[in-house]
Formats: sequence, C-alpha cells, structure tokens
Amino acid sequence: MRVDYMIIGQGISGTLLSWFLLQEGKTIVVIDQEGEHTPSKVAAGIINPVTGRRYAYTWMIDEVMPFAVQTYVKLGGVLGKTLVAGKSIIDFFPSPQMRMAFLDRLTENDTYLHTYPDQNHFNPYFNYDFGCGEVWPAYMVQMRELLKGWRDYLQGKSLLRDERFETGNLSVEQEGVRYGDIEAEKVIFCDGAGGTENPWFRLLPYAPNKGEALILSCPELERDHIFKKGLMLAPLAEADTYWLGSNYQWEFEHDQPSSTFYEHATSVLNGWLKLPYKVLDHLASVRPATLERRPFVGLHPQYPSIGLLNGMGTKGASLAPFFANQLTQHLVHGLPLGADADVHRFSRVLAR
Repeated sequence: MRVDYMIIGQGISGTLLSWFLLQEGKTIVVIDQEGEHTPSKVAAGIINPVTGRRYAYTWMIDEVMPFAVQTYVKLGGVLGKTLVAGKSIIDFFPSPQMRMAFLDRLTENDTYLHTYPDQNHFNPYFNYDFGCGEVWPAYMVQMRELLKGWRDYLQGKSLLRDERFETGNLSVEQEGVRYGDIEAEKVIFCDGAGGTENPWFRLLPYAPNKGEALILSCPELERDHIFKKGLMLAPLAEADTYWLGSNYQWEFEHDQPSSTFYEHATSVLNGWLKLPYKVLDHLASVRPATLERRPFVGLHPQYPSIGLLNGMGTKGASLAPFFANQLTQHLVHGLPLGADADVHRFSRVLAR
C-alpha cells in the first residue's frame, strides 16, 4: 500500500490533519487504536477567547477562533452533523476582587468581555453573591461527535487501521518510510501524550498534565450558555447532559479518575448549583501540554520524512484546525510555519 502520508493518532490533531490533507487531494492512512478516554474525547471542546485571572486574551485567538469555526462548519457539512455552536460564557465572580479584575479589564478592551444586563437572571439556577460577567463570542465543539463521525468516515473509505502503532517497526528509508505493508512519503505523529515516549520527539519540552471531568444530567438547567465558577459547566450534544471540569494535575500517580477530583467537583457544584443533578460518568486523561504552552508542528530537522503535530494542551479545539492547516500548507505547498510553533526551534535538542 502506497500513500503520501501516514498519520499516527486520530485525536483532534490527527482528525484535522487528515481532513486538510484529503482536501488537498493527498492520499493518507491513519493508524489509531481506539480508546474510550483519550484527551480529545474527555475535553469539553470549549473555545474560550480569554484566559487566567487577569482575563488575558488567549494566544492568537483573533486568528484561530474564526478559522476553527469555519473548519468545523465545513467538516460538519460533510459528516451531516452540527459540530460547533456559539455559546457565551457566564462567569460568576467568586470574590469582589475578581469582579473588579473583570471590570478593570473591560475598560481596557471590550472585544470579548461584556457586562451581563440582568444580574439576577440566573438566581433560579445558581448561588452567586458577587454578580457575573459574560464572555462572547465563545464556542463549543462537540468533540465526541466530531471524532466518531470522522472515524466512521475514514473507515468507510478504508483509510483507517484500528491498531496500536509500534514505533520499533517503522523503517526510515531513502524515499520515505515503511511500516509493514504501508509505504509513505512521510509519517506525521499526532500521538498526544504518547509523544513523551516517541523516539524521534521525546526530548521536546513536553509538560503533560492530567485533567478530569464529570458528565452530569440536569434537565432543568438552560442550555444557551457555558457557566463558570472555578469549574466550567457546559452543555453536551445529548439532551440534558453537561460536562463539568476540569482541573490541572501536574503530578499524578495514574491516568484514571480520582476520588479527590470527584469530591472536589461535587462539593463545588453542591454549593453553586441549586438544581437537582445526577452524575453519569467520571472521566480522566493526560493532556499533551508543553512547557512553553505552544504547539509542536513540523518535520524533524534530521529526518525530514518524519513529522509532528502535537502539544495543543487545553486549547486543542481552537489551535488544532489552524495548525493542522498550516502544516498541510507547509507539506503540500512549502509555505512557512509560524516560528512560535515550528518544531525546528528545538533543532539542537532534537540533534542529541
């Protein structure tokens, strides 16, 4: 079997890279062993234009957010699914200081931050003593719908192999790479947290962290917004279901759900949400974050037939479309990669 590109992994990065390469008329095969609780499946898919306690704008948000929405709309049209929806974020201030921080930031630039006109509107649903603000435009991507829909699409065209990729069986040859019966011009790793074990890229400054979330049923809660007070509460595609999360664990003993998070999350929710709810599931996974909080994109400086698209961290829903397309344009048309993401910024590290 001869293809232009072999893609390892079908998380959000592998999904979008395969999409863009197919749009360019390239031949591909995706190798991915399906897992239930991968980072992309555990993630809520929230595209939030602000971040942190100072409400700073998310890196490159003015470029990546509109491009991401356009991509999900187009891909959803092919799959016959609604993959993205606009959802403002209602931010309940946990303290007077955070309220003042929001208002101070609002006076500097109101592109994404807004006052909410009816401060009592959410009283039937939540306890909140210090008011709320609104962040919009923001979006929510239905990650499970996207990943399953694209996986079914690839399988229907015999472009996906559901198996574990063994790096030791990959041969780098003069005109490309070989893996079993597959010959490819290039192999692109979209292997998520597995990148820390990848023999070609494991020296990169990964900073994997564990995140957890609860899936809830709450039929009486309105679904027009994403709600935030310490944790995020976001509506999922299934009726009456919500995602509650997430946290950042930089040190962890395992990648499984923990009682510590469950107890913390339910304690927060019980003090915040006035409505009855039921916990349906408890999820956990390890995110492929990086020390610089910037992605790893491009071809290995010493092995140009081996590439990487990884390190999206918590921003996969917004960053992956932009950088999957950028890598595609680099591979197909020779266009440059952004300096902040180009893996060649670590050429010395990768030469060891």
